[in-house]
Amino acid sequence: MYPDLTFVLGGAASGKSAFAEQLVVSAKKKRVYLATSQVFDDEMRDKVQRHISQRGAGWTTVEAPFDLGPALGDLTPEDVCLIDCATMWLTNHLLVENDLEQAQVDLLQVLKSCRAPVVIVSNEVGHGIVPDSALSRQFREAQGRLNIALASQADLVVQVTAGLPLVLKGQMP
Repeated sequence: MYPDLTFVLGGAASGKSAFAEQLVVSAKKKRVYLATSQVFDDEMRDKVQRHISQRGAGWTTVEAPFDLGPALGDLTPEDVCLIDCATMWLTNHLLVENDLEQAQVDLLQVLKSCRAPVVIVSNEVGHGIVPDSALSRQFREAQGRLNIALASQADLVVQVTAGLPLVLKGQMP
């Protein structure tokens, strides 16, 4: 049985996205990729292209930097969805000064009602030093709260470090 909600977290460049992609491929369903990043510069454009190349063919990509509800609501039990990533989604909301608590409540609700299995990727940001700016501290706290909420709701939680997965909750399919 494939989990309804899988939460994959790790540090930047930890291998979490590649691991999550393999989980989605292993489901042997129609693959949908919900992209949450916004491309504002060449560096991000290059990163997005690397991710597209890494995934390969066979994915339907939907850009959803803010509202994941419509795309998740369109999914069927024959689909499997990868949201990459919760960190970019949260950053998007933070930078336009949206209500982060309400955005989180809305995300958790739509994940709960989704008819397809979902794998969501997020960054673990709590291992570093205390940030020196108020915006950075606000982000770190909000990301920590979001990660806790996603992990609580998830059937499977996997921490990826140096490309190595460690199951924190549940069992691998």
